[in-house]
Amino acid sequence: MDFAQLIQTISLYAIPVLLAITLHEAAHGFAAKHFGDSTAYNLGRVTLNPLPHIDPVGTILMPLMLYFATSGAFLFGYAKPVPVRFGNLRNPKRDMIWVALAGPGANFFQALVWGALLYLFRGMDVAEPFLIEMAQGGVLVNVVMAVFNLFPLPPLDGGRILVGLLPYRQAMLVSRVEPWGFFIVMALVLAGVVSNLWLRPLMGLTYQLINLLLSPLAWLVS
Repeated sequence: MDFAQLIQTISLYAIPVLLAITLHEAAHGFAAKHFGDSTAYNLGRVTLNPLPHIDPVGTILMPLMLYFATSGAFLFGYAKPVPVRFGNLRNPKRDMIWVALAGPGANFFQALVWGALLYLFRGMDVAEPFLIEMAQGGVLVNVVMAVFNLFPLPPLDGGRILVGLLPYRQAMLVSRVEPWGFFIVMALVLAGVVSNLWLRPLMGLTYQLINLLLSPLAWLVS
């Protein structure tokens, strides 16, 4: 892998990725505090400072190793999960849905903002490739992060949403998967199941929704 290409990729994606993980995790903590659990807030995790959210292995080392090992074809990483004591929530089963949705929701909002910047760049005839590619990367990073985290298996956000929606007995069965959920998800990712049956279809729908929501702005700057 060309070192210069690596530096260019890092420079393009550093800001979108740091914003994506920071606002994702901070949104979880903010929602948890709103619904009655101040654990993350008391630990300083409801912050726009990216440092408390960065996991040295999951945020830095693993993505770099995968980038070199696969020549940039496959990347995966994670931030420090925000601690939430669901028993502290005023209505744990219901409120955990909103706490879980807050992270992907923050990513979807960021994808909209980056998409709006793209339209504004085009409307103002901004031709700087770095800015355009960063905005495109911002949309991509946040769409991937939102859709991937909605995969319905604990400990991902989609798994917690599923637990909150299911009747108590079924919810307990799904929640028991959580200790092994990360390894199951990784196996499904490596087997291509997550990419082919979840990420690609839902990313396509998400891009369509973003284009629809930004269509008035597209019309204004055209």
